[in-house]
Amino acid sequence: MIENTLIAALGMEITYLEEGKVVATMPVDERTRQPFGILHGGASVALAETVASLGAYELVDKETEAVAGLEINANHIRSKAEGIVTAVGTVLHRGRTTQVWDIKITDEQDRLICVSRCTMAVIKRNK
Repeated sequence: MIENTLIAALGMEITYLEEGKVVATMPVDERTRQPFGILHGGASVALAETVASLGAYELVDKETEAVAGLEINANHIRSKAEGIVTAVGTVLHRGRTTQVWDIKITDEQDRLICVSRCTMAVIKRNK
């Protein structure tokens, strides 16, 4: 399902998935760095939205509902030039039509790299 997607292109790996919580990693390398050699903020946001999207999808009725990103924001706290970052997403609000997810991205020393909040729309699927 993630083959030939942004998830695969950026080297993201989903390491934990349960109801209300998702953990994923992403390398900081030539795919995810900006021209000054540090983690691109857009790559961090892509990781955050990926975690929120996967988590939100686990909380809906897959037969009748889908999810889509509605809004995302991010604060980039610390730069990172190489290694691995880990995103932990937890659901803050699980509503009928929206979900709100909190995502914290840290480095190998558990230092905060980015904090993000993502609102997901819950969409009724056409049968």
